[in-house]
Amino acid sequence: MTATATVEPQVFDTDLTARLDRLPWGRFHTLLVLALGITWLLDGLEVTLAGSVAGALKDSPLLRLSSADVTLAGATYIAGAVLGALFFGWLADRIGRRKLFFITLAVYIIATAATAFSWNLWSFLLFRFFTGAGIGGEYSAINSTVQEFTPPRYRGWVDLAINGTFWVGAAVGAVGAIYLLDPDIVGGELGWRLCFGIGAALGLVILLMRWWIPESPRWLLIHGHRDEALRIVESIEQRFERAGHRLQPVPPEAGLRLRSRDHTSLLEVIQVLFQRHLRRSMVGMALLTSQAFFYNAIFFSYALVLTDFYHVPSPDVPWYILPFALGNFCGPLILGPLFDRLGRRIMIPFTYIMSGLLLTVSGYLFQQGVIDATQQTISWMVIFFFASAAASSAYLTVAETFPLEMRALAIAVFYAFGTALGGISGPLLFGALIETANRTNVFIGYLIGAGLMIGAGLVHAIWGVAAERRSLETVAAPLSLVEDDRRD
Repeated sequence: MTATATVEPQVFDTDLTARLDRLPWGRFHTLLVLALGITWLLDGLEVTLAGSVAGALKDSPLLRLSSADVTLAGATYIAGAVLGALFFGWLADRIGRRKLFFITLAVYIIATAATAFSWNLWSFLLFRFFTGAGIGGEYSAINSTVQEFTPPRYRGWVDLAINGTFWVGAAVGAVGAIYLLDPDIVGGELGWRLCFGIGAALGLVILLMRWWIPESPRWLLIHGHRDEALRIVESIEQRFERAGHRLQPVPPEAGLRLRSRDHTSLLEVIQVLFQRHLRRSMVGMALLTSQAFFYNAIFFSYALVLTDFYHVPSPDVPWYILPFALGNFCGPLILGPLFDRLGRRIMIPFTYIMSGLLLTVSGYLFQQGVIDATQQTISWMVIFFFASAAASSAYLTVAETFPLEMRALAIAVFYAFGTALGGISGPLLFGALIETANRTNVFIGYLIGAGLMIGAGLVHAIWGVAAERRSLETVAAPLSLVEDDRRD
């Protein structure tokens, strides 16, 4: 039976989810994280390139973009990510995670390669839209899959570390831009076009890395493919046994009684989001909206602040992105284990509120004109050490606090609406504020971002779920759980 075949609803008992959760960390998990988590590297690459080549796009004899056009391109990329997340997230819950890995990556590769051949503003915007759509689709399918394979005691750290690789991509994009935009090496019109080719080349490598990854056994169980799910779990267990691990038997009480289903209706999804888990929905929306505004507003306009207020030459902008990327990468990596040890309800509010407070101080110093470009970069490096962990925890939260049957779509919904509210409005607002060439106006934008982060931290402190070291099925009971066994 194929993963997309229609199945008759059946009630059955299974211990496969508990068998996955009791596994130690092993080579299987490491390879899975590398093959799937590298998606964030692509997103970081794209976002960084958009900022790094901003000056070159404005100088391009064909494109001749204004500062407002550059921020519009950023907003267009985000709009594509929003719609792509919704469509592909819905599709991932219906046809499976694995097929979406390849569909969304193919969309990304084709679109980012096409960006290199843009001939005017509208073609550039169109290709950026579809590039974002591919990345948005990746977020929903991959976040859900990684969580469904990762043992509970590692889930927080793994999710944060994976999201932190966004900044490895940012560093790759910055270094690539340094050399490709250098007029003594390539520069000019060809330089920025070759920059977008980096993503397409990496995408082809990632395509090969994913070939061995199996479908999520949890998804297969719900959709009635128990034999295939059993085969995959047994294959994973055999890997560990061959590596010398002695796996303990799963206690009977860890099993689940489920009812298979072909799909989950949108009406049921709405009921879960706005009735059964309304508070979780409010938390997810607050976290993702605030971090989307915070990140996209500041990062998409990062190059413009450096060039317009600090008069940094556009070819030198990537050098300032490297330390910024370092702070963002180290934050989730260093703070990540604390999300499993101290817990979500301590670390998520802490990182959100700290980010907001630090941005307020940094914004005031910028407004007063008492720091130079280097000091500004150092301050952002410190701010985003905390903000990167905060933003990563937002994806962790929505992925682990909603039922399996709608996990990919839930990620997509909150990513889409949060990003639409914060990710599109932020770059457009900051683009307009920067155009005024008034530091006070830009400071007001920083205060808005800081206020949103502090507010989101308080929302999670009140309503957040302590999901650390718990199985996904105990954090959010499957919709397919037989009624007598249902628990929240």
